[in-house]
Amino acid sequence: MTVSPAAVARTVDFPDVSLYYEVRGDGPLIVLAGAPMAAADFAPLADLLATDHTVLTLDPRGHGGSALTDPHRDSTPELRGEDLARLIEHLGIGPAVVVGSSGGAVSALALIEAHPDLVTTVVAHEPPLIELLDDRAELRAGTEDMIATYGSGDVLGAFRKFLAQANIHLPEPVLVQMFGGDRDPAQAASERYWFDHELLGTVGWRPDLDTLRTSATRIIIGIGADSAGQLCDRSSRALAAALGLTPTLFPGDHTGFIGDTSAFATYLRGVLRAG
Repeated sequence: MTVSPAAVARTVDFPDVSLYYEVRGDGPLIVLAGAPMAAADFAPLADLLATDHTVLTLDPRGHGGSALTDPHRDSTPELRGEDLARLIEHLGIGPAVVVGSSGGAVSALALIEAHPDLVTTVVAHEPPLIELLDDRAELRAGTEDMIATYGSGDVLGAFRKFLAQANIHLPEPVLVQMFGGDRDPAQAASERYWFDHELLGTVGWRPDLDTLRTSATRIIIGIGADSAGQLCDRSSRALAAALGLTPTLFPGDHTGFIGDTSAFATYLRGVLRAG
């Protein structure tokens, strides 16, 4: 049985942010990026990939151990893409394969636009790009409404609206267990930053389609096989169509890399080898 190398945790300081990141393994560089999902969420997948790769995970700016100089500064895809570039350059072993999930997929696309030389392949798994959809005005208004609901103190109400717009169904007891009652202070702080400073700028980001179409970076648009009909399924298919690509179906749903990590890792390896 192959034993995954232990993670080494570090921070690196830049003028606007102190970035927390973890490195595992040795070999070609793979970056696993989320937003707002942090390094801990990707740890099981990183462990599996680290048997023959160097795997970089990180807490995105404003979350977990990545503290901002100005805690009220918005987190934009461009800034998060720049953070990925900084870390790849800091490690000095690029160019990298970047696997981005949800908001992290948006970060990875912004990275291609600004620093294509640092990335050989981007797997953009379910980027929530509502501006590519015909009902974008309604979705934008819904996003603003859920942000206002959260700001009013109605956490459960905000997440009900978020899940309804995403077309993701959770039983009410599960929703209450996850987001009701006493909250972990760190989790609550991360959520508040996401609602206040990150969510709208992420879903409302408009990719430079011409730049992405002509980039030398290989782009793979990933969709969870169990995500059919969900908002991120729709937006991912819209992005793929705009780029002239065929989406790649990965095991599981929006967070398939958590639900069945082994199957996701095996499939990801196959997709990367096929290139």
